[in-house]
Amino acid sequence: WISDPVHGNTRKTENGFKTRDFNKILDELTAFFDVHNEMGSHAGGVHVEMTGENVTECTGGVSAVTEEVLTDRYNTACDPRLNGSQALELAFLIAERMRLRTGLPPL
Repeated sequence: WISDPVHGNTRKTENGFKTRDFNKILDELTAFFDVHNEMGSHAGGVHVEMTGENVTECTGGVSAVTEEVLTDRYNTACDPRLNGSQALELAFLIAERMRLRTGLPPL
């Protein structure tokens, strides 16, 4: 099983920008891992749209991107991507869930 939490969470802002909310992406991933824990199955992977660049295309996360600053560095040619900070935050949250599942102590 693979989760693709970014695509299902696209919305348009009042000023017409396509964006995605980091917290909704995180909620979907949390539910994905919760179901696997309950069923005794294993998550096979996670697909995200991201860039290492400091873009402002998705709201939320540690980079604190808000709708008001989306225009600052909205560089996508198509769909909004997580920026480097948001992607790294998500990676650590996934790693933490995997550690807990295997009985390892939290980071």
